[in-house]
Amino acid sequence: MTAVSRPPRPSAKGRGIPEATVARLPVYLRALTSLAEQGTATVSSDALATAAGVTSAKLRKDLSYLGSYGTRGVGYDVDYLVYQVSRELGLTQAWPVVIVGAGSLGHALARYGGFASRGFRVAALLDADETRVGQQVDGLVVRHVDALQDVVDAEAVAIGVIATPAAAAQQVADHLVAAGVTSILNFAPVLISVPEGVDVRKVDLAVELQILAFHEQRKARGGAPTHLSVAVPEPEPASGPVPAPEPEAVGR
Repeated sequence: MTAVSRPPRPSAKGRGIPEATVARLPVYLRALTSLAEQGTATVSSDALATAAGVTSAKLRKDLSYLGSYGTRGVGYDVDYLVYQVSRELGLTQAWPVVIVGAGSLGHALARYGGFASRGFRVAALLDADETRVGQQVDGLVVRHVDALQDVVDAEAVAIGVIATPAAAAQQVADHLVAAGVTSILNFAPVLISVPEGVDVRKVDLAVELQILAFHEQRKARGGAPTHLSVAVPEPEPASGPVPAPEPEAVGR
C-alpha cells in the first residue's frame, strides 16, 4: 500500500503565538464563519470581540500575531480573516483523523457532521472488540485496532482520538504514538503519558458539568451570578508518573 505524504503541521508555535491566543483562534473562526454565512463583508473589532466573548483589546492583540490589524474606520475583511485564521490553524487542508474506540462515544464522534466543515475527515474507526469489528457507522466500517499502523501510513494520519474506557486509554495512546500519530485528543477520563513532541488535549465532560454544578450551587445560595463559558482544556504534560494500565479490550 502506497503511503501518502504527511501534510505540514500548523506553525503557530514556530511563529511565537501564545497558547492562550491559539486556544481563542477557533472561537474567532466560528464567529467569523457565522458572519460570512450571513453575508457580512466587514466587521469592527468591537463587534467581533462581542461575538467571540472577549474584549476588543484582547482580540486586536490576538489578531496582530497573524499580521492582521484591520482598517481604521472600516474594520476587518471577514472573508480574508477567515482565511488567515484557517491558515494559521492548519485548516486550509483536510486533516485525516483516526478514532480508536467504537462504543457509543466513538459512534457519536464518527457521525458528527461538524468535522468535515471544520477541516477534518474521519479516516477510520477502530476497536479491539471483535463483536464491533465490521459494523458500519455512517459509511465507515469499524476495523480492528491491529490495522492502526496501516491506516496511519495509508492516510498520513497525524491526529488520533481516544474514545475508550479509562483503563485502555494509556495502551491506546502508546499504540498511536508507536504508529506515528503526533497529536491526540483524549476523551477518556484519565491522564495519559506521552513522549516529548506529542501534543495531547483532554476533553472531560464530567469535569465541565461539575464546574457548572458548583456555580449553580452558588447561585442557589444567593452568591453573585457568574458569567460562564466552556473552558478550553489545557494540554496535558508531555510526560509524568502515570502508570500504564493492564491490557484491556478497546471500546466504550
